[in-house]
Amino acid sequence: MTVVFNFAMLPVVIAAIRLMNRRRGFLGWCAAVILAGAAAGLLGLTLAVLFERPAGVIRFLSYAIFLHGTIILAATAVIYRKKRLAALAALAGVMLLSLTAVRAFLLEPHWLEVNRYRIVAPKITRPLRIVVIADPQIDKIGHYEREVLRLAMAEKPDLLLFAGDYIQAFREDQQRLCREFNELLREMDIQTPLGAFAVRGNVDPLQWMEIFQDAGVRAVGETRSFDLGEVQLTCLGLRDSYRTSPVRYPPTGGRFHILLGHVPNFALGNGDADLIVAGHTHGGQLQLPWLGPVVTNSRLPRKLAHGFNVLPGGGKMIVSRGIGMERGYAPRFRFLCRPELVVVELVPGEEGATDERK
Repeated sequence: MTVVFNFAMLPVVIAAIRLMNRRRGFLGWCAAVILAGAAAGLLGLTLAVLFERPAGVIRFLSYAIFLHGTIILAATAVIYRKKRLAALAALAGVMLLSLTAVRAFLLEPHWLEVNRYRIVAPKITRPLRIVVIADPQIDKIGHYEREVLRLAMAEKPDLLLFAGDYIQAFREDQQRLCREFNELLREMDIQTPLGAFAVRGNVDPLQWMEIFQDAGVRAVGETRSFDLGEVQLTCLGLRDSYRTSPVRYPPTGGRFHILLGHVPNFALGNGDADLIVAGHTHGGQLQLPWLGPVVTNSRLPRKLAHGFNVLPGGGKMIVSRGIGMERGYAPRFRFLCRPELVVVELVPGEEGATDERK
């Protein structure tokens, strides 16, 4: 449908340029932009509803803005070349759209950031390192995915947590990708003193547990707690991670309690856990200056939907931006929201000592 949309937009763009050329004024330019915008919206919505899912609308609009919008602005600079300010403004628009497209579609999706957080934990007697991998959303395994896992294991974690959304592919490819991801994990030879655990994400196929079979990672499908010595880990089933009500778990016995789930909604009802870890939001995947994430797909306030935060109940929460991005029918981009690998250092200390991001 991408090819169909772009070919269908060509005569619209040509008509818009001819309109600008005939009516060389501000009103003519506005009419041309409105024509192109209305056609792109109507065509994109029709194709998405008939042949794809709603996320396809965003992909079509991305092409309309960054491809066809750039062509129209370039034509504007040529047509209005005798009006210096108008031509310069159009050229500036071409540069802005081009640079934004390069960053969002080519650079940021694989521009991994390793974010480190230091949390003082009076309940433990020795330092512990936790590495969090969230939202790979793989539809093809390549160098980037291998490098992320290599970096994760190079941190020598005491505890490795997978926060869901491992495979996002069409049904005919899911079984193969589960097998290939499993082979990759086996290559990594995952060995961690406190173990490695994985919960299910909302885009994962039914056979998602096969990804971790015999790979040194325990896949947890339903809510369950694990005694890891000075730490108690509670892994949430997917449905429980969507809920905002308190999670039932065994008494912690004074152990440091970690809640791991995919969708961070559960943080609203469990703010007294020592550490909450989640993914799902991608940090918005698109962030704007001063505004932050535009869409988070969670019930958390926007400012809590990514990064490190202290909850009203006193617990700490980390919502990972994830290492991948939305795939399938959606546009494959990130903007001002780089993928991240999360490393958490739990250190013994007195209550009230300062946590920090390194």
